[in-house]
Amino acid sequence: MPAVRRNSAFLADMLSETAQGHHEYDKLMDILKDYPDDDPEFDAMVKDNFPGAISNKELELKCVSLLAARGFHDTNTLLATSLCCDELARRLEDDFGKIYGSTFALGGLAGFPFAGITGFGAMVSHVPDDGYCLIIQGPHTGITKNGEIGKVERPNIALVDNCCGSAIAASNYVKGITCGGCPVTAKIQGFLDFQQSAVKELTLPHGKRLDDAGTERLKEVPYALFQSQDLILHDIINSVKKGLKHYQGTAILGGIQINTGPDTLDYFHPLRFELMNNDGEIIEDMLPHLTGEKSHRSEDQCVYVRSSEGDDDDESL
Repeated sequence: MPAVRRNSAFLADMLSETAQGHHEYDKLMDILKDYPDDDPEFDAMVKDNFPGAISNKELELKCVSLLAARGFHDTNTLLATSLCCDELARRLEDDFGKIYGSTFALGGLAGFPFAGITGFGAMVSHVPDDGYCLIIQGPHTGITKNGEIGKVERPNIALVDNCCGSAIAASNYVKGITCGGCPVTAKIQGFLDFQQSAVKELTLPHGKRLDDAGTERLKEVPYALFQSQDLILHDIINSVKKGLKHYQGTAILGGIQINTGPDTLDYFHPLRFELMNNDGEIIEDMLPHLTGEKSHRSEDQCVYVRSSEGDDDDESL
């Protein structure tokens, strides 16, 4: 496993970039100073439940440094996200937005890229000429101070709420089908809740996987959803490759957001961090520099979430 560099090395790189007239370091320091203090006991509990997870503080520091070394700066980068609608998912999005500027939102419920081909095509047309695009995507889950997964404490609310509510509802829907108990109905899903209907259907292929998880079902749900979301994003990119030509490259950071209460750091389990050129080809796996692991490529593992328009397109990123 490649050695992961210490945070001090990333800070040194960021200071070097500042000396060259870039401002990511100053912006990042402004963000990090408002973060909660580190909690070693809570940190150990989160990482025990989600091996491979790192705090948002560590993620932001390392990602911004790695990207700056590859030409991504606050003046030439468009941030795009495919994250859940939940306000807790905005924490990570807002932090990166404070560094790179306004965000193009591709995501909807549970983090699925509901903007689709049309939205993605519009997004790439907004990337600065000869600049870069950073895409952050993935589902989210929660963990409480006492280690309960799929729940989270929210500011100024006594209720310890579900997180992610959409994903949990979809998981329950799938369980009702695979294990029985789903009521017979003649109701056809309508427009008023079409995103949740889509989340349910896109969770169905993972029915056996979720059943096999047993008591750890809620821990497995976001990882199952990530596979579907990552594959859909792959197909969307393949459909709009011509739109990538006017800028230099795209970084894709994909993984699981792990939201926590207001007094503790949020976490992220990076599963994919890759650099793509303007031909839509992956030219570097950056995840080893971040976590020591290689990127998970869902398109190499899954074949079950495909649009009819994409069935004949076998190109890989």
